Amino acid sequence: MSAVTHHTASTQFVEADGVRYAYRRLGSAGEVPLVMLQHFIGNLDNWDPALVDALAAEREVILVDYPGVASSTGAFATTIAQMAQQIIAFTAALGLEQIDLLGFSIGGFAAQDIALVRPRLVRRLVLAGTGPKGAPGMHGWRKDIETHARAEVPTGEDLLYIFFAHTETSQAKGVEFLGRFMARTEGRDVPSSLASRDAQYDAVLEWGVPDHSALQRLTGIQCPTLIIQGDDDLMIPTRNSYLMAGLIPDAQIRIYPDAAHASLFQYPADAAKDINAFLG
Repeated sequence: MSAVTHHTASTQFVEADGVRYAYRRLGSAGEVPLVMLQHFIGNLDNWDPALVDALAAEREVILVDYPGVASSTGAFATTIAQMAQQIIAFTAALGLEQIDLLGFSIGGFAAQDIALVRPRLVRRLVLAGTGPKGAPGMHGWRKDIETHARAEVPTGEDLLYIFFAHTETSQAKGVEFLGRFMARTEGRDVPSSLASRDAQYDAVLEWGVPDHSALQRLTGIQCPTLIIQGDDDLMIPTRNSYLMAGLIPDAQIRIYPDAAHASLFQYPADAAKDINAFLG
């Protein structure tokens, strides 16, 4: 394993189409790196270090900020289709001909589009805590979740409410996650802006407009796909993971118990083991 960890990986920059993308690269270089796409308004430091380091123990991992988010420059995407094209441009700027792709939450929306419009780019796909375009329950979030997700100054309490099940055991795991993701003290990424928050929520709403016919897009995903989610996701209904698993031709599903939106942060060791096994 590389000596570089999530806490010590330097932030690098690459330019494409007038955008300066902020990214971090760690792990053992191989033929196919794992590109990870972040959740709503998340930056490079919002990943769980325990998850990233466990994944990087077996492969190269690349984290990236979307344009206009945190340390990346450029215009905010207001649709998922735009976001997908931006990430495709990023991979081209790094000279990546093939990738494995992990998308968490809104990152999972973009990952689906990338797999559809650039099928030769994506070898294997991991969709975590996400849902398909136009599916039931995807047109925005319920009021309490939206209030916490769109807080002007997000707090640990907001993350615990959104990301973890409202049980004593899940909340305790959430507190452990907060300690891990705040542990980096040098070279932290900057917070996302309120403008990027609003642009991303526009994209969330556009993606979720009820459209039964849009579900058929999933049948066009050609690569093997792993779907992971908590059994009680309050932000994106867990039932939609089963829907995706039924429509994507080569899909498998893993549902973690007593978990909500960020099941991969509640169970970082288990999630990394499942993802590494799938990618391997």
